[in-house]
Amino acid sequence: MLELSHLIWLFLVVFLFHDFEEIVMVEGWVRAKKDIIRQTVPEQLMKLIEPSLSMNTAQFAIAVSCIFAVLSAAVILTVTTLSTGTYFSFFLVCLHVMFLHVFMHVSHTVVLRTYTPGVVTAVAFVLPYCLYTYDRLLEAGLATWPLIWSTLPYSLLIVPVLYVAHRIGEAAGKVIPR
Repeated sequence: MLELSHLIWLFLVVFLFHDFEEIVMVEGWVRAKKDIIRQTVPEQLMKLIEPSLSMNTAQFAIAVSCIFAVLSAAVILTVTTLSTGTYFSFFLVCLHVMFLHVFMHVSHTVVLRTYTPGVVTAVAFVLPYCLYTYDRLLEAGLATWPLIWSTLPYSLLIVPVLYVAHRIGEAAGKVIPR
């Protein structure tokens, strides 16, 4: 059985495996599926995601790196203060986001009726990791159901983080020679 601190560190490994699938696949996939996406996604939502559809691999990788920095901070702070639980809620929110992200990938795949970048690792790695981690945290008494439910709304804080990360990726990607 993994030590809890090791399990928390493993979060970053699972995130990277998942995002490598996205980074490697997304540019070519969007280029090939752009018409299907435009036909399927409602117009109002399309306005929000349109800038992301033109990101190249370098831009997307930079955006992922920004998110990785936030997740790394959550993991480092959580592991170094695990005995006091000072930053545990921060990690729990990140875990919620990763768990919910699985269902986003699955729903995209169902709605678009095609493979979507990230769905394989979301189902094969992220989902089992999240379920196991929730179970272990509950079993150890670090997490409780009231804490899980009370931190869930804070998952919405990922929206501005994603927005900023994507804008940084777009801006930085423009200066990277292709």
